[in-house]
Amino acid sequence: MKRTGPTNVHLRRLVHKLKKYSREYKAPIWRAVAEKLWKPRRQRIEVNLSVINRHTEDGDVVVVPGKVLGSGMLDHSVTVAAWRFSRRALKEIRKRGEALTIDELLERNPEGKGVKIIG
Repeated sequence: MKRTGPTNVHLRRLVHKLKKYSREYKAPIWRAVAEKLWKPRRQRIEVNLSVINRHTEDGDVVVVPGKVLGSGMLDHSVTVAAWRFSRRALKEIRKRGEALTIDELLERNPEGKGVKIIG
């Protein structure tokens, strides 16, 4: 059986854009994010704020190739880019740092320097 990938048009476009930026800017981080987003929905990554808090320091930039959930607290400033956010997670991140879509992070930092993948 052939794997078809996600049916969400926006997600498909994002994955193709990530692969394009990976080739153009020689940034393997975007290829890794694209591969994680291309997985079936039941295998997609979900990360709680407590995990982000534990694995980051003040001023870090992280990308979550999936959804950020609101369980836990952030006690330092961090920039988080993700495919989706829960309402509570978005509120908590905006109190301390910045919440972006993966597309916005791509435009800001096409070379992917200093970005961590969580999940």
